[in-house]
Amino acid sequence: MKARPALRVDAVLIQAVIAGALSFAHLHDLADAAGQDGWKAWAYPISVDLLLVAAWRRLRSEGPSRLAWCWFVIALFASLGANVATAGFLDLAHPPAWLRFGIAGWPALAFLGGTLLAHSTGDRVPVPPAPATPAPDVEPDITPDPLPEPTPLAAAADTPALAPADPSPTPSPVVSPPPVPAALVDHARKVADDHHARTGSRIDIDTLRARLGVPPQLADAIAAQLT
Repeated sequence: MKARPALRVDAVLIQAVIAGALSFAHLHDLADAAGQDGWKAWAYPISVDLLLVAAWRRLRSEGPSRLAWCWFVIALFASLGANVATAGFLDLAHPPAWLRFGIAGWPALAFLGGTLLAHSTGDRVPVPPAPATPAPDVEPDITPDPLPEPTPLAAAADTPALAPADPSPTPSPVVSPPPVPAALVDHARKVADDHHARTGSRIDIDTLRARLGVPPQLADAIAAQLT
């Protein structure tokens, strides 16, 4: 039978209990001074501490978050402000208007923070797993039997005889010159006359082709008609 572990006094836990009790009392006194008497004055410190714990738990469970840090700072400021305000910095017998306003508006602010911390967890929709790809059907490796190699006689018998090549070369077709429009011939003649008048020599085919901008075959046909 195992012996129960002896209770150990944890200094950090004791310190946390003392600090929590003092902060709880200060929040109660501040709410009571601002006109929230009776059970309402005790509800304010519970609301502040719960919001502080919820924000801290959100930070511990899901990592750094702007939303959690924002509400953690708000709750910490409310708790720390109550501790400072009850230390004599404010006349609690005659609390200022802004303190009454803050105490009166705290329940709505705490409800908003608790709702956001509880319902905006940032849970992602789980991505459904990809369907398993069925294994491809492996066809049996059926290698056909090799055919017997034909004998030289059978190969010679199966091969058709080739027709003898015709020794006479095939004559190349005669390419007829392209037709030349009469207007183009007249224009070429004017170009040739102009060239002869300026240079004193007949125009060559390359110059004529460059002046007219025509292909070589058409230039040859035009030059043949100019002679």
